[in-house]
Amino acid sequence: MVTGGVTKFAKAHPAMDFRLMVRRAYDYALKGIPNLTRDRIDGSRISYFSDHFTRQLKASSMVQDYLGLNPKGSVRIEWGGATGGECFQAAYEAVASGRMDVCLAAGFETMSRVETWKGNEFIALASDTNFDFPLGGFYTGYYALMVQRHIYEYLRRTKFAHIPDEREAQRLATAEGSRIMALVSVKNHQNALHNPYAQYPKPLTVDQVLQSEMISYPLVREMICTMSDGAAVAILCDERRAREFTDRPIRITGVGTGTDTMRLADRPFGKVPLLPTERASDYANLDYPGIHSFRAGRAAGIEAYRMAGITDPRRELDFVELHDAYASSEIQTYEDLGLCRYGEGYDFAERGDPFMSNIQYPFPTPNAGALPVNPSGGLIACGHPVGATGLMQAVFAFWQLQGRIAKHFGNKTLQIPNAHRGAIHSHAGTGSAVTVSILERGYRP
Repeated sequence: MVTGGVTKFAKAHPAMDFRLMVRRAYDYALKGIPNLTRDRIDGSRISYFSDHFTRQLKASSMVQDYLGLNPKGSVRIEWGGATGGECFQAAYEAVASGRMDVCLAAGFETMSRVETWKGNEFIALASDTNFDFPLGGFYTGYYALMVQRHIYEYLRRTKFAHIPDEREAQRLATAEGSRIMALVSVKNHQNALHNPYAQYPKPLTVDQVLQSEMISYPLVREMICTMSDGAAVAILCDERRAREFTDRPIRITGVGTGTDTMRLADRPFGKVPLLPTERASDYANLDYPGIHSFRAGRAAGIEAYRMAGITDPRRELDFVELHDAYASSEIQTYEDLGLCRYGEGYDFAERGDPFMSNIQYPFPTPNAGALPVNPSGGLIACGHPVGATGLMQAVFAFWQLQGRIAKHFGNKTLQIPNAHRGAIHSHAGTGSAVTVSILERGYRP
């Protein structure tokens, strides 16, 4: 990867349609790289989630035209919430296969064109419309269900196992889980205070999070990402051209994808796919994955780690930008990606491992900086214009690894010192499709 650009994610961009948003991100990406001109780009991969939001079929063709890239080849990418992440990997594959030397990955969404209730209906169409959708299958309800089971497996059965009354034990466990989810929400919103591209940067306390509007128990408004308008682009090329375009290229050393059933009820129980640092005996009594863990995330992580030569992601990654559509799913994904063992996600967050070491949060974070997760603010604070989100993660990871956060953000607060390797993670549906990509510094500082 040699460059990238992002528009500010916002509730609405009424002055820009989807073509202009992509063009703004594209122009930013090319600014300052004189050798990388439009004629050097061999083709594109363009992503957006829903034709319903744009009210336009073949919107990707209109972006291709607006960027002046006709008659070069282009492919539209759609994979639910993982659309942007899959677009990034599709561009990688176009270059790695030799089909292209330089490929543009561009993504966007214009979700403000519809009312929130209608947008939630469109998003819910990414569930099984023959079964889940007629039963009222909006996603916040699904994630509330999944985190309740996660809390039962990993808090009720451990910290609250001594309480004989099942209802009281689950109530206390849920309160504890909600408190820790609130820590994650505070982290991401506070990180975003230093990210000018973020939609909802704000200082919060745990109490303010917990007292925000209940959406689907136990998930409250401040634990949930929002619909957004925005665009992002990344330009990938082969190594020879990368050296021509920039003195700070970033290598993509691993890519992985995983899948699972659309219907939650169809998910089986079986053995945990193990990372090199894990043993089968670690999970002898775990019903996996059920609805409390994302098997697709574990599969995508294993594939990407194997390709990148990573055996212990907790020690070998410097940061992770992951798909935190909900604070609950961020905690679940810590475990799926092997940042901690299954069952340790709540402790991982409470110790402060995924927090930034140089930011003062309104509670103790004794292990802050161990492995920062979502230094950008994640989806919860940045917003989630679906087709752009995974590419936004790629661009922010790219700037981190180049050591140029200060240049693009206007301050260096979110710069992780000497970051060498990071991971980006996109997630669709209730975990039915996941991508993981590993990016590494491709130059000597």
